[in-house]
Amino acid sequence: MSKTILITGAASGFGKIAAFKLAEKGHNVIATTQVYPQMSDLIREAAEKGIELTVNKLDVTNSRDIAYVLKKYDIDILISNAGIMEGGPIAEQPLELVRSMFDVNFFGALELAQGFIKKFIQQKKGKIVFTSSMGGLWTVPYVAAYCASKHALEAIAEGLKTELAPFNIKIATCNPGVFGTGFNDRGADSIGRWYDPAVNFTPASAFDGVADSLAHQLNPESMADVIVNVALDETPNFRNVHPKETEDFVKQLQSDAWSVKS
Repeated sequence: MSKTILITGAASGFGKIAAFKLAEKGHNVIATTQVYPQMSDLIREAAEKGIELTVNKLDVTNSRDIAYVLKKYDIDILISNAGIMEGGPIAEQPLELVRSMFDVNFFGALELAQGFIKKFIQQKKGKIVFTSSMGGLWTVPYVAAYCASKHALEAIAEGLKTELAPFNIKIATCNPGVFGTGFNDRGADSIGRWYDPAVNFTPASAFDGVADSLAHQLNPESMADVIVNVALDETPNFRNVHPKETEDFVKQLQSDAWSVKS
């Protein structure tokens, strides 16, 4: 049966790939972008590929955008995928950058979810799939603030899962490892906009491994498939870490955390 599915952050990366895959499967997809130029580009690309979907603007930090979308659309599934990353050492990272990540990754996701949950309650069914991160389950050095925003997202997802179970509303998270969508690259580039080794006490050598890690990112198609499968599965796992190597790594880190010394 065809579902109506709204996806945030669909201008690129997992969101765009998942939107196209779901539309190709015959679902009614509402792919949303942060700004109008992204919207135009997405409409053009979908037309070139012969993919039918609805494209609209939705900046999750803009309450007017959220109110407009909530009034305009009744949906079966929300894929809450919009996110940003600002990198850098947390001891020195400008607080306005930390706040900006929480505005998008946490508060924006929560405000939109709360709006659709009210509709799901009336429908007596619904599903929200949050695109979290492996960084929602452990803290990656020099992106600690980003990880903090995803830790917070994990907390609200777990809370919603329990609290909404009596209302037949499903909640799930998808936790990507390191995939080549450009998202990680932009997060790394963001450091250079404020970090100055002549001013900051963190040595430049702290970032020596970044280029190597970015050179070995995975193909995002498989992660988009996970998001699509979780969205369409009637009884998905709550947590969906991909690839398996990342899942095993996170589980080991969480186990080791009980004995690690300060």
